Amino acid sequence: MHHSKALLTFGGSVQSQRRRECNLATPDENWLIEAPGDIHRIEACFAGVAYASHRHDTYTVGITLSGIQSFTYRGAERASYPGQVVILHPDEQHDGRAGDDRAFRYRAAYISPADVQEALNGQALPFVEGGVSIDARLHRAAAALLEDYERPLSRLEYQDALYDLALALREAAGAAVVIKRANREAATGAREYIDAHLPGEFSLEELERATGHSRWQLSRDFRAMFGTSPYRYLTLRRLDLARRMMRDGGAIAEIAHECGFSDQSHLGRVFKQTYGLKPRAWLRGLRRTHDHSRTV
Repeated sequence: MHHSKALLTFGGSVQSQRRRECNLATPDENWLIEAPGDIHRIEACFAGVAYASHRHDTYTVGITLSGIQSFTYRGAERASYPGQVVILHPDEQHDGRAGDDRAFRYRAAYISPADVQEALNGQALPFVEGGVSIDARLHRAAAALLEDYERPLSRLEYQDALYDLALALREAAGAAVVIKRANREAATGAREYIDAHLPGEFSLEELERATGHSRWQLSRDFRAMFGTSPYRYLTLRRLDLARRMMRDGGAIAEIAHECGFSDQSHLGRVFKQTYGLKPRAWLRGLRRTHDHSRTV
């Protein structure tokens, strides 16, 4: 994979330390680091089972840095080797695990399908079959998002990288299955209403009244624009809020209530279905990362 070598060797002493520690990791030493800034980017190291089956409402765009990243996606077993790009379509079920007895390390960015569609001027969302790609265009686009990991991306920097990624996705998708064009105004209005009412309960009828668009057409437009249903979008935004509150040290039972979940068990079930980890396991991984970062 000659086009991957630059990415595999980037970074300074901190990156070298992470790479060495991941090579020696066991399942009890799994870790996950979130990059600074508004764009959701992670670097992670896992030995053994990484994630239970789950799904995101975003594109997952990642590059495997070391080891073998294995996962089940669209009914088949997949494997990504160092330098290969992982592209997961919004709302597609997948899991994650090491492909052999070694740990694997990767970086990933989570990109809103609405951002991709906007960059493509409202065209259909590209669907790259298979989940793993060696396409050089996708590698360059993914590297632009993931290489400079220790600092936040500026807004313009992200927009430039997003445009290149959207074009690379469209070219790599070819004639694959796509999602149809959406009514952007209706879907955006529904999203804004949901964002403003996260803890509350409401129905498609209320979204219909808030946007002035037919509830069922609105539901179809929302899926096309954002890659997931209105209810799932609501659930994921509640989980985003819950994770922020958990990072700040709040009690999980109280967080569940404040974020619109019926109780702590409900939050725990939905959290694992979405991220493949239970809340406390996720928190342990973050805390281990923070402890680790103070020593490198």
